[in-house]
Amino acid sequence: MHPDNEPTWTPSAAEQEQPRQVRRILRLFRPYRGRLAVVGLLVGAASLAGVATPFLLKAILDVAIPEGRTGLLALLALGMILSAVLTSIFGVLQTLISTTVGQRVMHDLRTAVYGRLQRMSLAFFTRTRTGEVQSRIANDIGGMQATVTSTATSLVSNLTSVVATIVAMIALEWRLTVVSLLLLPVFVWISRRVGRERKKITTQRQKQMAAMAATVTESLSVSGILLGRTMGRSDSLTAAFADESERLVDLEVRSNMAGRWRMAVIGIVMAAMPAVIYWAAGMALQLGGPQVSIGTIVAFVSLQQGLFRPAVSLLSTGVQIQASLALFQRIFEYLDLPIDITEREDPVHLDRIKGEVRFEDVEFRYDGKGGPILDGIDLTVPAGGSLAVVGPTGAGKSTLGHLVPRLYDVTGGRVTLDGVDVRDLDFDTLARAVGVVSQETYLFHASVADNLRFAKPDATDEELRAAAEAAQIHDHIAGLPDGYDTVVGERGHRFSGGEKQRLAIARTILRDPPVLILDEATSALDTRTEHAVQEAIDALSANRTTLTIAHRLSTIRGADQIVVLDGGRVAERGTHEELLEREGRYAGLVRRDAQLEPTR
Repeated sequence: MHPDNEPTWTPSAAEQEQPRQVRRILRLFRPYRGRLAVVGLLVGAASLAGVATPFLLKAILDVAIPEGRTGLLALLALGMILSAVLTSIFGVLQTLISTTVGQRVMHDLRTAVYGRLQRMSLAFFTRTRTGEVQSRIANDIGGMQATVTSTATSLVSNLTSVVATIVAMIALEWRLTVVSLLLLPVFVWISRRVGRERKKITTQRQKQMAAMAATVTESLSVSGILLGRTMGRSDSLTAAFADESERLVDLEVRSNMAGRWRMAVIGIVMAAMPAVIYWAAGMALQLGGPQVSIGTIVAFVSLQQGLFRPAVSLLSTGVQIQASLALFQRIFEYLDLPIDITEREDPVHLDRIKGEVRFEDVEFRYDGKGGPILDGIDLTVPAGGSLAVVGPTGAGKSTLGHLVPRLYDVTGGRVTLDGVDVRDLDFDTLARAVGVVSQETYLFHASVADNLRFAKPDATDEELRAAAEAAQIHDHIAGLPDGYDTVVGERGHRFSGGEKQRLAIARTILRDPPVLILDEATSALDTRTEHAVQEAIDALSANRTTLTIAHRLSTIRGADQIVVLDGGRVAERGTHEELLEREGRYAGLVRRDAQLEPTR
């Protein structure tokens, strides 16, 4: 066959990608080059100290014992002990540094992934399971620990090897076996002490991991992202997560270092046992005791080392490396996610916000594909004015409200605030300008005061009380056993739906945004509770530009303008009275509401 026609080997896409991925992994360690260099020096020093032992052993066998030079024998034995001490010290220091570097890299990865997810659009979280997000941060990064820290390569010998070694030692020389095993109970006692210490630290570590997982679950859910984004707290949430991760770093290092020095003492003693055996055999020979051949001593020591010394091995090394590369790939997939909603390089910052909102020929499609959810929307809400949006389920009402705080970006036309496209505003201005109260009220597992201060971290107690009074929830809070320090429980389960809504309203009042989005804020409440919450909403809406997404039409009759959406388009618009006179879609919705009212 002609050479030009010979088949050529072409690497697969995965094989071509692997070198780039390995280089990217190595770049994670670049900030810690200095520490890794120290680890290299320690490894070299430990190797040199370990190499000295065979030379000392050769001198003992060839010179000290045959020639009966007891002084030289003691000196050489001392040298072997010193070599073991230095090797163990270098090993502990190497473990400390390598573990710390590995944990810092994992901390960097966790924080980078969390920060990336905080910047993702709401659409990402509507199509991604919360458990998947948690798995990437907790399980995938956690699964890389063995690879990143490089400290889990030492494994104890299995029971079969231990039993076989002890039997062989007894058959070879039972008296030396007894001497070798005398310290075994001490070693077991020290190991149990170390085990209890590590168990205690591990408990603390698991609690910290649970706390970090709770932070992820709360703040990276759809509701948590919505709240953090509209309150302008994405950066502070990332900083808080970094603090949680920092504490986990300390616990992980402590866990790996717990009892390390005591275990090093055991290693020193075990490594010193050959020296003791050699010295005892030599003295016994000089004093006329039972003779043991040199070959027996060397063989026995080899067996003894096999019994006491940890069996260093890597189980399924190739499989572990490949699995770790797969985990890294999953993490890199999240780090490479495109950011849909970004801040332009020179964003517009507004010091004073009047609150005029305009929708100019707005079109929106999810992921830019499929049919339009909104199409040709032209609306104006003057500063301080109110607009109510009604319509059947799926008409695009909530999506319209989400466009103002940029939870989504328009795919056509534009949304403006005081004449400025919201896509041109900096995130701080947008977060200060727009407040959102939605049907799905989200409360953190923290005190009432902490939940309110999420909107304004530096709020005083007086400001909290004023906001709660305006939302008509202060009296209820004051009646709780711990008042504002009462922990609301997971997702606010200690409060009723109406109470949670009023807490959310108080939180928004505290933030004091000039533009307010009310996304079906009372639709899940009974009529009596709705009335109480509506009073709080009326107080919140005063002197603010208000966009109300309504399910119950009784809450919007006083709106300056009512818009009926149908199929993503404006079907009707006008005041309550004007729309009733037209006998169109809105009038039909009002009659439907009237028929359903008695059943509520």
